[in-house]
Amino acid sequence: MHRIALGVGFNGRAYDGWQSQPGGNTVQDQLELALERFTAAGPVNTLCAGRTDAGVHGLMQVVHFDTPLERAEHAWVRGTNSFLPPDMAVQWARVVPASFHARASAQARRYAYVLLESPVRPGVDQGQVGWVFRPLDQTAMQTAAAALLGEHDFTSFRASSCQAHSPVKQMRRIEISRRGAYWRFEFEANAFLHHMIRNIMGCLLAVGSGNRPPGWMAEVLAARSRDAAAPTFAPDGLYFLGPVYDPAFGLPDRTPAFDWLP
Repeated sequence: MHRIALGVGFNGRAYDGWQSQPGGNTVQDQLELALERFTAAGPVNTLCAGRTDAGVHGLMQVVHFDTPLERAEHAWVRGTNSFLPPDMAVQWARVVPASFHARASAQARRYAYVLLESPVRPGVDQGQVGWVFRPLDQTAMQTAAAALLGEHDFTSFRASSCQAHSPVKQMRRIEISRRGAYWRFEFEANAFLHHMIRNIMGCLLAVGSGNRPPGWMAEVLAARSRDAAAPTFAPDGLYFLGPVYDPAFGLPDRTPAFDWLP
């Protein structure tokens, strides 16, 4: 039996998130169907590094599955892609040891939120970026974001449907940058709660637009109550950049799409 890891990129606009559902309209459903067709050896069950919501995109979701079949790594990429819809593609494939687990082996996970600041709503990039029409204060947002670094109880940013065993997570990095009219918010943590980044984004934008002072973020965090935070922000500009693994596994840590994302 061989364990295969795949890096998968996808545009999430047309799908009901990652996790398989009875209706079949999820990224996982499409990937497993393509693998089943390519292998012609029955159902293929995949495990992913981190589930994404409806409308959220992925630059490098990582999955693994076990198979008795032997294929060259490039064959897993080209063969699977031949059965995938055009808005998703396997970026790479690697044979990994049986000890590798796409979720449990991940040391951290990375997301980016891309935001358009403009008086006019998105057009050609509709569904690929979030949108605000008020000017944002980068310094204020960076000050607010600093309160989230380290290990905290993130209950205030947790969706009611979240199934995580604990709300305590370690936020390792938050970077905020701007290129023209586009903002990029990058997050890295050991793990994330359901809607955690979208709820944090709502709070950061409340601060950036001047509706709340930077110190309010620490108050929201300390409240440990979802009612204390801003409304959940749109999923459109959220991208799962991928997990971080021990370099010993020899897996890629980025794909060409990283150079396209603002």
